[in-house]
Amino acid sequence: MSSNLRRFSDLEHLGSATGFVDEIYEILQPLALFEDFSKPECAVFCEYMELYGAPSKTSILDEGDDGNYLVIILTGFVRVLKRCGPASGKQVAELGPGGIVGEISLFDAQPRFATCVTNAPTDFAVLTRDSLDNILIDHPRLCNKLLLILLQVMAERLRDTTTRMLPTIVEVPL
Repeated sequence: MSSNLRRFSDLEHLGSATGFVDEIYEILQPLALFEDFSKPECAVFCEYMELYGAPSKTSILDEGDDGNYLVIILTGFVRVLKRCGPASGKQVAELGPGGIVGEISLFDAQPRFATCVTNAPTDFAVLTRDSLDNILIDHPRLCNKLLLILLQVMAERLRDTTTRMLPTIVEVPL
């Protein structure tokens, strides 16, 4: 795998996601984002991902790092933290099963925007940029579904951020 996950020593590589299709499908299918994913599509999607486990309080993404993968949380919880100073930060979100982190850097090739730390023992699937490219070549319709899911995640986050920022924005006449 060509992700920079190797530098996180606390992570346990659980293997290819293909060995966990049933479990992954059971976790993702009830979620609104993945409700249109069939089990055969999930099985194909799993061919392109690796699974990892992390104990509580383990960083799985670090703000400022290169980002060539995204993470789909399968079990446990992840806190999304934005650095505010050298030794402080703010919690932006907490995500559980089905949550996706790291998608922005996957697309824009910019450094990670936030740090993600497990809040409990957590298992997660990793999709690299190379794997996404391969899905696009091998299974364009499935890739289209996946890209629409990721666009929905990013649009939802943009709306949430805008709503939270509204009280700080100066009003102007319409």
